[in-house]
Amino acid sequence: MTIPIIILTVLVSAFSFQNQTWFDKLKLNPYKFYYKKEWTRILSHGLIHADWVHLLVNMFVLYSFGRSVEYYFSELKVAGYLSIPILHFLLLYFGGIIFPSIPSILKQKNHEWYNSVGASGGVSAIVFASIFFAPLHILYLYFIPIPGIVFGVLYLAYSHYMSKRNRDNINHEAHITGAVFGFLYPLIIDPSLIKVFLNQLNIF
Repeated sequence: MTIPIIILTVLVSAFSFQNQTWFDKLKLNPYKFYYKKEWTRILSHGLIHADWVHLLVNMFVLYSFGRSVEYYFSELKVAGYLSIPILHFLLLYFGGIIFPSIPSILKQKNHEWYNSVGASGGVSAIVFASIFFAPLHILYLYFIPIPGIVFGVLYLAYSHYMSKRNRDNINHEAHITGAVFGFLYPLIIDPSLIKVFLNQLNIF
């Protein structure tokens, strides 16, 4: 499902770059969601992005980690933990877009000017689900090799710091919530999967 999601997101985002009316209808505006009952915004905002850089970065990361998560879910099917890997991939990704939006909606519902766009919450969920299954897998941060779990800690610390500064108009809180949701999702499937994570760390 990684490739179809990327194609859909690129197409919708590219169209919204050329159509402000479309962009305005899809972005997450907590005021309109809460008071005008425009509930589709909680999901549709994940299909549009602020600009090409925002879009390409998110889709590159999704492509890099999404295929790994699809593989892990297919392995869980073989092991008898789940029956429909595609369904769980969709729940993980779109859940990572929806759930992180809830705190923003409650916090910003009285601010008509506040808007949010992008799939970062869903992408964060995919990245951290991948870290759950392979915490010691080597990732490259600016060409520096680091274990996935170290990257995860640094990512959360950075997002927390930036959310406190609140100077770049990026919803870093959604990144954190999406990441936590993604890491916990395997435990929602089956709490016993914690053994997979601990075994990778040689703890259990």
